[in-house]
Amino acid sequence: MNDSQRPKGLGAAARISALAGSVMDLHLRIALQEVDREKRRLIGGFVFIAIGGLLLAFSLLVVQVLCIFWMINDLNWNIFASLFVLMVVDLFLAGLSLRIGGRLAKGPYLPETLEGISKTTKAVLGRT
Repeated sequence: MNDSQRPKGLGAAARISALAGSVMDLHLRIALQEVDREKRRLIGGFVFIAIGGLLLAFSLLVVQVLCIFWMINDLNWNIFASLFVLMVVDLFLAGLSLRIGGRLAKGPYLPETLEGISKTTKAVLGRT
């Protein structure tokens, strides 16, 4: 079949699919670069967060033991009342922390990704 015998709709579809394929390839390369760049930063950050979290956990344990001794000695509470009050405070703070952390974890996409998605949408829809 020569060019005059080929249906015109297939040529346009082939061009659109080729355009979409090349744009998706470009986005894949950009995403892999973003992941590689961010991976080094995130690993380093997680190491320091783990060290800080471990030290904070030990410090929090010492503070809680001191609070229990204070409640028993100065407030004349028994051990069960002291542990119960400490448990309620810990559960409240844990719930609050999980709620705040969950909201912070829903962060936006990287600017390069948003720009690439915008360009792809405009190219596929034919907008300038």
